[in-house]
Amino acid sequence: MEGRHYDLVPALDLEASTGSLLLAVGDIQPQRTALALTLSARMKPSSGTVSWGQSSKLSQLRKRSALIDSPGVNEPEQHLSVKDLVTEDLALIPRRYRGIRHAGDWLKVNSFKDIADSLAEELPSQRRLELLCTLALANPDVDLLIVDSPDRHGPHSQNWLPQLVALAQDKGRPLCIVATVSQLPEEWTGKAVRIDNPTEAAETEPEPAEATATAAEAESQEL
Repeated sequence: MEGRHYDLVPALDLEASTGSLLLAVGDIQPQRTALALTLSARMKPSSGTVSWGQSSKLSQLRKRSALIDSPGVNEPEQHLSVKDLVTEDLALIPRRYRGIRHAGDWLKVNSFKDIADSLAEELPSQRRLELLCTLALANPDVDLLIVDSPDRHGPHSQNWLPQLVALAQDKGRPLCIVATVSQLPEEWTGKAVRIDNPTEAAETEPEPAEATATAAEAESQEL
């Protein structure tokens, strides 16, 4: 289960484009997280390439991407208050972009003042995702969001799917978004790709390429 007995990301080709949401479906959480880490350049594939636009430099992809709520990696610690979480995340933004440096001010400006004293674990899933995405987008370099398993917080896709679609298609700042999920929502008619288990055939084929982020043959690695 930790990469010793199967490829965490079996041979896989996918492409995602700005202004759209791509869902990557996998049965096993370590595979979903490994793909999220690979697509956001937090883990180097043992073979194949990951590219953003015309660049295959992982440093460029890491600069332009944000990994959202990855379990065991960067999900909010349960004991943290929202205010402390914001303080930590704002400190990670390049100094030249820190227009708002104090968490209290940021929470007020971005309409999260009502949850400032709440614990991260207490947030409803929809509000949690909204907060984490807004924090990631405080860095203007980011135009690729990799959201790891948003469906693990509850069975209702309405708590995350409309929000991610709206973010991707925002005319003021269109984004490329990839979300790893355990299964496709029944109402989803957009792009999807299957993260195959070694003994399973693909159930969902990627649609033809439009643009920008490509991952190929990221093989077994331990998280």
